[in-house]
Amino acid sequence: MRQHTIKKTVTLDGIGLHCGKPVRLSLSPAPADSGIVFRVGTERITAAPESVVDSRNATTIGRNGIRVQTVEHLMAATAGLGIDNLEVEVDGAEIPAVDGSAKPFVGLLLTAGRVQQTARRRPIDVPHPIRVGNGPRWIHIEPASTFRISYTLDNDHPAVGTQVLSCAPTEESFIEDYAPARTYGFLKDLGAMRKNGLALGGSLDNAIVVGKRGPLNGLRYRDEFVRHKILDLIGDLALLGRPINGHVIARNAGHALNFELVVAIQRALGLERRAAATVRVAPVPVESERLVPAPGLAAI
Repeated sequence: MRQHTIKKTVTLDGIGLHCGKPVRLSLSPAPADSGIVFRVGTERITAAPESVVDSRNATTIGRNGIRVQTVEHLMAATAGLGIDNLEVEVDGAEIPAVDGSAKPFVGLLLTAGRVQQTARRRPIDVPHPIRVGNGPRWIHIEPASTFRISYTLDNDHPAVGTQVLSCAPTEESFIEDYAPARTYGFLKDLGAMRKNGLALGGSLDNAIVVGKRGPLNGLRYRDEFVRHKILDLIGDLALLGRPINGHVIARNAGHALNFELVVAIQRALGLERRAAATVRVAPVPVESERLVPAPGLAAI
């Protein structure tokens, strides 16, 4: 399978969910093997694990003191549509919230069109089971021939409750079933969040707001909450820069745990490559008819 970029530059204006300020976003074609690169002024920030500077309430990347907040929904849209290479110019400190989902970014990318490039995609094969988190909040990924997510979300609020969903996202199902799922928050937490400089641009137009009796602005899906969790996970995993073959099983995770998993996968791949290199250079006795496997790696 080949890599893809977009055909033409497209732009989008909006308000940042957390910063509450106007932002302009421009997406442009990029060369093969360049990945998703954000540009703020003259600073270029590659969407990669080493660029993440904060993952508490949203995924924020940065370099040399320049930050771009809430990149996960745009990253999910690129992954869902198979866009490998993209130049993202941001006139502001945050990606526009738009309606709180990835649907507007999907529409923007489809408007730009896609073009196939000569370089091949290089999927990541998860080398062994990896687990992060503990107690009621954790994520586990195990080797598989395709990409699958099984997610359980538990919340005491009766509007959420326990929601369970398992899927192997295709482009069609991503567009129809996950991209439109919006971010959500609880009305009781809004005051504290804004006191801490968060959700300054949040409104009923760009988030599901849950009051005592339920959502104040309705739902697009009965289980929209867990669908949005899956959307965020897809966007955060896209920081690896390559599609993944593996089954992700998650319970009550968030951006911080998603990022822990990304780092753990990256570390496991690095250790696996070094172990393989060690085996290749080690002399094999002539009389031996079988190779001794390299020591297994402990799950992180």
